[in-house]
Amino acid sequence: MQVVRRLDRQHFDVTVVSPRNYFLFTPLLPSTTVGTVEFRSIIEPIRSVPDLTYYQAACETVDPVARRIECEAMSDGHRFELEYDHLLIAVGAGNNTFGIPGVHEHCLFLRDLPDARAIRQRIIEQLERASRPGIDSEKRAHLLHFVVIGGGPTGVEFAAELHDFIDANLHRWFHNTVDHVRVTLLESSGSILGAFDRSLSNFAARCFRRQDIDVRTNTPVTAIDADAVTLDSGERLPYGVAVWSAGNAPVPLLANLDWPKSRNGRLLVGATLRVPGQDRVWALGDCAAIDGDSLPPTAQVAQQQGKYLATNLNRLAAGLAEKRFRFRHLGMLAYIGDHRALADLPNMKGRGFATWIFWRSVYWTRLVSLRNKVLVVFDWLTTLAFGRDVSRF
Repeated sequence: MQVVRRLDRQHFDVTVVSPRNYFLFTPLLPSTTVGTVEFRSIIEPIRSVPDLTYYQAACETVDPVARRIECEAMSDGHRFELEYDHLLIAVGAGNNTFGIPGVHEHCLFLRDLPDARAIRQRIIEQLERASRPGIDSEKRAHLLHFVVIGGGPTGVEFAAELHDFIDANLHRWFHNTVDHVRVTLLESSGSILGAFDRSLSNFAARCFRRQDIDVRTNTPVTAIDADAVTLDSGERLPYGVAVWSAGNAPVPLLANLDWPKSRNGRLLVGATLRVPGQDRVWALGDCAAIDGDSLPPTAQVAQQQGKYLATNLNRLAAGLAEKRFRFRHLGMLAYIGDHRALADLPNMKGRGFATWIFWRSVYWTRLVSLRNKVLVVFDWLTTLAFGRDVSRF
């Protein structure tokens, strides 16, 4: 989105091929799972960008010799080819299940808008099922056990949003069942939010435990079936909803490209984001890794790369020399529930209510359009005044 909005249309005709026809502001995706923010508030239609051709399709193969890509339409599977002068690959990443049996079949993921909607639907479904007459306490506790697998920012923020939903809204509408609700967060390493400063990750764990979120570190998952998560210790955790947020994996297109890749399957690129050995091919975002410079697959990396690449291509079109990409680490933010957040910035470590205000302010300013900003503020105010919606449709 950063690239296509900034490319100089005097030099470039821009075509976008993407399976989804919107840009998603992923940092606020966990908020949509419980209705703190509505789905459409954090998306921006690709077609809102002026002077752009868009095809709702998936790129299947790339022919760098003929400078041609083969695509498959999402609506009916129709295949077509497109020629290019410059190719920019920004296909993101998929879900890494680490080969654990049952993950794809039984877990919900949290990477895109349909994932968030499925989680929201399942939460309400389980609450309604548990509130029916004739359900014994053991069955009710089973239905209302929410297990989050993965203690990174996505898993932590989802657990925090779920806690807020339970604490602020369920007593009003599900007062007979809310006492049976449990949230468990599983992390295979020694701490949640492992990329954050240790004092902040420890603070988050303490806050979660005070919120009655069962945080289990050093707890690998070995299998998942229809109603229980099996741990490395052999213990089985019955669950009603299991959400998987444990890592990234390359998308199928990358597997079809016989180009150099990193150990985790990302395309290796140079300091200008060019794919080595390929003429006029660049890669950016979660699908790319700069050779010799390990950068995390985060939104701020992709955003900065998008701005850089648009500027670089505009320079090339004007006959100017390329510049190297230099990432500026702006820090990390995470919401941990109860109107508290963490900020791990280069010159400051923050936590608590004031940091939550800062967290919301930063994310609000990063939203793509004025429309998004108005809608998100309206959602926040609506949630504050009336609570979160529990309709299932």
